[in-house]
Amino acid sequence: MESLKKKAEEIKSLKIQGATDVALSAIQFLSDYAREFTCSSVVDCINKLQIGKEILEDTRPTEPAMQNGLNFIMNKIRKCQGELCVEDVPGRIEKYKDQYEQLINDSKKRIAEIGARRIPMIKKDANKEKENSLHQDDDFVVMTHCHSSVVNAILLKAKEQGKNFRVVNTETQPKLQGRKTSRKLSKAGIEVIHIVDSAMRWAVKKYQVDLIIIGADSITSEGTVLNKIGSRLLALVAHEEHVPFYVASPLLKYQPITTLGFLEKIEMRNPSEVWKEAPKNVKIKNPAFETVSRRYIDGLITEAGIFASSHAHMYYQKFYPDLAE
Repeated sequence: MESLKKKAEEIKSLKIQGATDVALSAIQFLSDYAREFTCSSVVDCINKLQIGKEILEDTRPTEPAMQNGLNFIMNKIRKCQGELCVEDVPGRIEKYKDQYEQLINDSKKRIAEIGARRIPMIKKDANKEKENSLHQDDDFVVMTHCHSSVVNAILLKAKEQGKNFRVVNTETQPKLQGRKTSRKLSKAGIEVIHIVDSAMRWAVKKYQVDLIIIGADSITSEGTVLNKIGSRLLALVAHEEHVPFYVASPLLKYQPITTLGFLEKIEMRNPSEVWKEAPKNVKIKNPAFETVSRRYIDGLITEAGIFASSHAHMYYQKFYPDLAE
């Protein structure tokens, strides 16, 4: 149990970042935990797994991809518990963990293929002078916010296809997750313009951004998206400047309990992330996420295709009926 709590702290402290990476790490930690404990019966094993699941879920309340993954494993193991003995449990957990990981990887690959089609193939003219213009016909500009492995997959796929574009990316205060995106894209040979969060509107106008794509940490039944704080600001800028605004996300980030009236939580993180030695009478608030209304989202890019975010529930039920139960 202590080993699991220590690993869970890696998620809570943001040592592990990005909704997809958090989900994959959580199911791996649960699988590792299943190999560590001893139990007297299969029911006892399931009870201990449930405790481990709750410890992992408590690390990040706004992470349905993680919650869906843990539920996927627990639902599977409960359905087949009658045919198992105690010794079988760790192996089954590992099997279901691998199945969920495959679902995530397959969805990311499919989203990358679909999303990359939104970036046009424009041939560069080597004879053109670019000094006098920030945007020419051979210069497509994509903007993103924070770090999303799914958005990165789209951009890397487009680069692999030989498409010419630049990326404007935010640093993403206070933990600077945007640097992770900038490093990964620049390493792949993509030109990245890295800006402070408060320069969003300036950058959209300055670089004549053609397309904005962000990731998602959660999608509700109403089509509202929760993502890193600053996402709604960027959506409003896109609306004001008439720039297409897309959210790229596996349907596994859909939060099914929102259909029952439950509201998705906004995680409030440690104030010390913002200011470690703030004056005594200064109160620091550090919300990790904010909502983006469906009216500002031109389309949700998923493994099922591109559609209005309000249709997420329908496609989630269709693609993942075991989780929709």
